[in-house]
Amino acid sequence: MDLFEQRRHQLIETEAPLAARMRPQTLDQFIGQDAIIGPGRLLRRAIQADQLSSVIFYGPPGTGKTTLAQIVANTTQACFIPINAVLAGVKEIRAAIESAQQNLGLYSRRTILFVDEVHRFNKAQQDALLPWVENGTVVLIGATTENPYFEVNKALVSRSRIFRLQSLTAKDLHCIASQALADSERGYGNRSVQVEAAALGHLVNVANGDARALLNALELAVETTEPSDEGTIHLTLAVAEESIQRRAVLYDKEGDAHFDTISAFIKSLRGSDPDAALYWLARMIYAGEDPRYIFRRMSILASEDVGLADPQAVIVVNACAASFDRVGLPEGHYPLAQAALYLATAPKSNSVMGFFDALAVVEREQQAEVPTHLKDGNRDKQQFGHGVGYRYPHAYREHWVAQQYLPSTLQGQVFYQPSDQGVEAVNGPDVVRRREAQLAALMVGQGAEPQEGLTYGPEDPATERWLQRTLGQTGDRLSKVRDRIFTLAQPQRHHVILDLNAGNGLLTWEALRQVPEGGVYACVRTAAEATALQEQAAVLPDLLHPVILQTPLVELSAQMSAQASALRCDRILGYNTLTHEPDKAIAISVMAELLSPDGLLVLAETIPRHTQRLYRLLDFNRIDPNLYQRLTAAEESIYADPCDPMVNWDAETLQNIFETANLVATLHTECTNTPTYLSSNLLERWFAPTAKRPTYASRLSNLLSNSEIASIRTLFFQQLANQSVNWENTTVFIQAHLSSV
Repeated sequence: MDLFEQRRHQLIETEAPLAARMRPQTLDQFIGQDAIIGPGRLLRRAIQADQLSSVIFYGPPGTGKTTLAQIVANTTQACFIPINAVLAGVKEIRAAIESAQQNLGLYSRRTILFVDEVHRFNKAQQDALLPWVENGTVVLIGATTENPYFEVNKALVSRSRIFRLQSLTAKDLHCIASQALADSERGYGNRSVQVEAAALGHLVNVANGDARALLNALELAVETTEPSDEGTIHLTLAVAEESIQRRAVLYDKEGDAHFDTISAFIKSLRGSDPDAALYWLARMIYAGEDPRYIFRRMSILASEDVGLADPQAVIVVNACAASFDRVGLPEGHYPLAQAALYLATAPKSNSVMGFFDALAVVEREQQAEVPTHLKDGNRDKQQFGHGVGYRYPHAYREHWVAQQYLPSTLQGQVFYQPSDQGVEAVNGPDVVRRREAQLAALMVGQGAEPQEGLTYGPEDPATERWLQRTLGQTGDRLSKVRDRIFTLAQPQRHHVILDLNAGNGLLTWEALRQVPEGGVYACVRTAAEATALQEQAAVLPDLLHPVILQTPLVELSAQMSAQASALRCDRILGYNTLTHEPDKAIAISVMAELLSPDGLLVLAETIPRHTQRLYRLLDFNRIDPNLYQRLTAAEESIYADPCDPMVNWDAETLQNIFETANLVATLHTECTNTPTYLSSNLLERWFAPTAKRPTYASRLSNLLSNSEIASIRTLFFQQLANQSVNWENTTVFIQAHLSSV
């Protein structure tokens, strides 16, 4: 160092700002950051032992990042090369690397490279450092006010230890100010400076954890205040307020403070906290955030978090944004605050998020086909049948009809979940009721529908169940069955309802709606059914959940008693409850035992004995008469089996059983014809060689040979595969109460 260089350093030391002069030189002089630099801490031990590896200091301005690097320079035996990323480029990096290589090769000395504002380096500049940090040519010390996980090369971050420095506490800042006032060499210890407690408190408060801001304000106050006649400099509160008039807010619009503050603002709006929303809004405006950016974020929240609970939210935010553009600042603060308060106090619903569930499904189901009846039939209706089968909703009651609108591979998929807030609370129940009718039809299609009642083959793929229930108008029919049951039951708000066959969910959810002050017990047969009900009930408050009982019907009485002794039900409802019960007399006696004296039992039962005969679907003119006669006899024998509990009963049988159980029952039988789609997969199920339960083919085998069944199978596929037919169905509606005799 020549004389001129030495003189330059002396001038810098004497004429540098107070914050630079007071920079600590040793760890003992360092104030604050005890969590990372306190006694026994890793960083302190590494600096004292001169074994520092690559590190990145991350924190707000004025918290000691550069100071720690300078302390390392003062204590290490390694060469120390500082560069500033704002001023340096690849050229300076290469020069530092060459110097480090020489120090290592010639003198076996390590080199510590300190890069201030390391986040200012672009990717190419950071990449130029990487190989030399990796092979140990340099030990990197980086300092940044930005989150290194976002702003620094991931490879550099992975090879460095990150130390996060926090804003200094008020106690730390008081100590720093006292130190500056007492130090006679670097501070104002050689002057008579008296600082009022209120003045120092103001400086500390407005410095906001930044030691540099505090010392700069203190320096300005001391240097601009005339001493008294006695030579004393008095720093009053008024002087302090002039020295640091506005709090320094850390708010780089590309940095963490920006994203963290807007995040706090949005979460306060979402959490319906108007006070917090106004605070974070004021903090952003104070820091100079663009109000148009805030309006854009509020516009998003108006759809994402308020949504259909208050459809006016989007309109209000857009109107306030337009008003802001018209009046500007400072009056524009009014519409800005109005929009924030409207969103904070509006009912909340994020049901529009269902779109992203649909988007995820689209990514997985790229080959999902548009259902044929939804396709455009203007061009190729005659050739491909596009549009055939579409039912115009306005031609039906309430301008709605159950039909398939999703691709068949997505049967039963639910994306939109109405909330119980605001406008959605009014419109949501209609959406849910219609969906429940469809979902119930899906569940019924797995086993309780007439076309499946006697076949019981392997599980039908979801696609075919959708086709059957949609083209067969099953959803519409089940909706009518449900309405008929509740019309007969006439439950009151305080009633206790028992759903005897809740696996399909057809009656459970309507029961919950109709008895808000009562209770609903839901009996299911399998764990899968119980899980399905629990998942659907998850959106309800715990007190509104149905009580789910997984038990056979014959053991239901004991299960109910376990819930509450002497519990009796005001209404007992069921759809196809008795179909699979081997002893219907015992099942009905259990129902009678659970019914309150003034209660009603309402059932809807499909009678398999009077259901569609499959042989009648065939064109007998195209079949060998002898084979057709044998098929007719074989199929009719299925329904004549006195030992089969599915077919050995009808409405008259049930009437007699109810009388025996001391129940007065009124029965009404209805016959319907429903268009039903017979897919190839459904036919395969009917003729499956093996299954957990008997199939149509296995039942025919009692009277027909294997070759005859094979011929009949061929006929079914030739005449019926992938065709829509009219399916005969017979349902008996039962209303019963305990006899008074």
